[in-house]
Amino acid sequence: MVNLEKTPEDILREEFFKERAVVLGRSGESVQKALEKLKVKETLIEELLEHLHTLTDQTKLQRSNSRKLNSMKEQVFAEINEQISQYNRTREYAKLRYYYLIVTREALGLRRHGWAEKMYPLPPKKKHLRE
Repeated sequence: MVNLEKTPEDILREEFFKERAVVLGRSGESVQKALEKLKVKETLIEELLEHLHTLTDQTKLQRSNSRKLNSMKEQVFAEINEQISQYNRTREYAKLRYYYLIVTREALGLRRHGWAEKMYPLPPKKKHLRE
């Protein structure tokens, strides 16, 4: 007959592994949430860029409203650059969260991080628009 009762060492080992999994899970979730915020910012920037292109096309076609359209273009242009600044700040936050994930993995004895690079790809910084 096999003894199915766990020893105190078995229980501690199991608790230790559970805690490691929780810590790694939290680190990964933190990176994932930051990357999701980046996606939202990127979508907003793309929508604003489309709006800017539409205004540019309208300015070329409508000479009578060009002053008003130019003013609108300037506002959208400024908003795009503000969103790009926010995007880059959010990217730095995500980069820091990724670093914390790697440090956590290292602290837990995990040395290979290739899967983390694939799972949490950090997009490049965005450059501001120039007139």
